Amino acid sequence: MVRETSVGTADLILPFFACPGTGVARAVASMPGVFQHSVDRLVEAARAAADEGIPAVLLFGIPASKDAIGSCAWSDDGIVQQALRALRTALPDLVLIADVCFCEYTDHGHCGVLDGERVANDPTVANLARQAVSLARAGADIVAPSDMMDGRIGAVRSALDAAGFEDTAILSYAAKFASAFYGPFRDAVASAPTFGDRRGYQMDPANAREALREVALDVEEAADLVMVKPALPYLDVLCRVRQRFDLPLAAYQVSGEYAMMHAAAGHGWLDYDRCLMESLIAIRRAGADLVITYGARDAARLLAKGWTP
Repeated sequence: MVRETSVGTADLILPFFACPGTGVARAVASMPGVFQHSVDRLVEAARAAADEGIPAVLLFGIPASKDAIGSCAWSDDGIVQQALRALRTALPDLVLIADVCFCEYTDHGHCGVLDGERVANDPTVANLARQAVSLARAGADIVAPSDMMDGRIGAVRSALDAAGFEDTAILSYAAKFASAFYGPFRDAVASAPTFGDRRGYQMDPANAREALREVALDVEEAADLVMVKPALPYLDVLCRVRQRFDLPLAAYQVSGEYAMMHAAAGHGWLDYDRCLMESLIAIRRAGADLVITYGARDAARLLAKGWTP
């Protein structure tokens, strides 16, 4: 009766990695319990998650080929587009969120079009808009630009509206930090940069006031939901965003956060179940309405047993 913060399955979003092939469920070594799924197996896994009460999934793609501009990202036959169509048919009530970015699709691993060794903002934004429209056409309820280019939310909104997708929402990775906690994700989708790093366009971990400016810009450009990523190392930023903005707020418990808990639990140093649920409570307590986590199904099973942190 006096508990201030709660976690329920309705608060959780489960990420998936879609890959080519049939009957594929390839384990990601650095993320126990996480797989690269072919579309048929992804539908099975998403159905199981939905049956456990998880209302939404976030899709990332592992393309069959890559090029300098990530053109597979906006192909109507792209791997995420295939997954969206299959999920929309099989699970019409599941909320489908599609990541909008290019790091998985470029042969250099950066999040856009290169000008020398620099990511060129405006050509990248134009391609992001193309990708977002393709994903909406394939069935995405929400597109989620994660690139951190300037002006991309406004460009994506304009492109969606012009293509007749006025009802497709935008979840902006509004405050995405240049974090060391993304390592296992980059293993999962083979997206590590072949040179340099992403500090030129992702946020400096030292800056919280800048995060508020970034969120404000995305809100002005018509973001429907905003996100802070990663979650636990940036709970202070999450709290500040919650205090200043009234849009739905998501936080991403990223691959490194998830992997750390499993690694420590594997050595017997921590109790994974308790740490997972405590971390989710912390993220919700800091102000997140929604939590993207690779542990969503683990949390759902614990909640079904009446678990409380």
